[in-house]
Amino acid sequence: MALAVPRTWVVGEVVTAAYLNAEVRDQFTDLLAAWTAYTPVWTATTNPSLGNGTLVGKYRKIGRLVNFQIDLTMGTTTTYGSGAWSLTLPFAAAASSGSRIGVAQALGGSRFGGQIVISPSAAGTSPFFPASASVSNLSSVAAATPFTWASGNELRITGCYESAT
Repeated sequence: MALAVPRTWVVGEVVTAAYLNAEVRDQFTDLLAAWTAYTPVWTATTNPSLGNGTLVGKYRKIGRLVNFQIDLTMGTTTTYGSGAWSLTLPFAAAASSGSRIGVAQALGGSRFGGQIVISPSAAGTSPFFPASASVSNLSSVAAATPFTWASGNELRITGCYESAT
């Protein structure tokens, strides 16, 4: 069940259990529900192939506010494509001004903190990390950024944005 627009009460209306259940209990039940799973799509200039890796996403949408997580774990048969990576969002972003920033982690031999950018009207997000351990500027994540990806490495993304719907 999705959150519903609250009822407009009128003077003299009798409050019943059914009204209270719909207006209070059901709304709170929805707010406390588990996140919804979705399968992000991983692309690049030359698309990577997940192989025996795993790619899972989940989100929580309240009105047009979307909180989401993406977890990508590389497998032994994963290939990394070429060019900057992008992962799809659960809903297209609103056409609001300015980009939204979220958090990303690359876990390999080292742990790199990065960020994601969600542009207005975007259907996907792109992670950015330091290009190597010796620089601090951010570069698009790719097959060799922030390190050469290998089996067992993980990319974790968390973000929040306004959806178009």
